[in-house]
Amino acid sequence: MRPGIDVHDYDFKIKAAEKFISQGDKVKFTIRFKGREFEHHDIAESLMGRIREKMEVVSKIEQEPKLEGRQFTMIFSGN
Repeated sequence: MRPGIDVHDYDFKIKAAEKFISQGDKVKFTIRFKGREFEHHDIAESLMGRIREKMEVVSKIEQEPKLEGRQFTMIFSGN
C-alpha cells in the first residue's frame, strides 16, 4: 500500500487481513514510498498506527513497524 491510500482501499485491506488472521495465517503490511513521498514519514507512521489499532483486536504484533529502505513493514499473527 502507499501512504496516500484511499479510505475504501484501506478498509478492504483491513477486512482481508482479519479474514486471513482468523484462518490462522500471518499478515504483513507494507507501505512503499515513491519519489517525494519518502520525505513524509509522519503520514506513514499515522497509517501504521491506525492499522495497529484495528488489528490489535483480532491479532498480536509479531514485528513492530520497521523502516527498510523505502518500505515500512509490520507483521501480525493470530492470538
